[in-house]
Amino acid sequence: MILTGKQIHANLGDKIRIEPFSEGQLNPNSYNLRLHSEVRTYRPGVLDMRKENLSDPMAIPAEGLELEPRRLYLGRTVEFTETDGFVPMLEGRSSVGRLGLFVHVTAGFGDVGFRGYWTLEMFCVQPIIIYPDVEICQIFYHTLDGDYVPYNNGKYQDNSGIQHSMLFKDFTDR
Repeated sequence: MILTGKQIHANLGDKIRIEPFSEGQLNPNSYNLRLHSEVRTYRPGVLDMRKENLSDPMAIPAEGLELEPRRLYLGRTVEFTETDGFVPMLEGRSSVGRLGLFVHVTAGFGDVGFRGYWTLEMFCVQPIIIYPDVEICQIFYHTLDGDYVPYNNGKYQDNSGIQHSMLFKDFTDR
């Protein structure tokens, strides 16, 4: 089951934390999250799953930033979220998708207990100009059935900014 907007609001400060929160971003069954004023791009070359692939920052000026097709941009939400007792999920807004901008490649699924900013994996099918603070995606919440162990010590927990892939840690932690 997916929480309604009223249920999202009712759980704020208890099982759901969204900071900053604005009533105007609350939808019938989701909450719109905004794009921060910076993106990152991976350095040129072949990305290697076993190695830390570094990225460089790019500011998104008020007049906008043009994204190039076939290039991955990592962004993040303005809002910090925390969830306990629900599974948070992220999707692009339909208005954004209709412009050919994908806000996540595969990572729209959050874990119960996640705390942090959402890193966005942005990819466009044709050039598009993006702006800081645009409501770019939406978070929604699924209920759980049964006991659970919250996500507490993962490599993306309590992040403070845009995070490039940490997959390389899976190879060193074995």
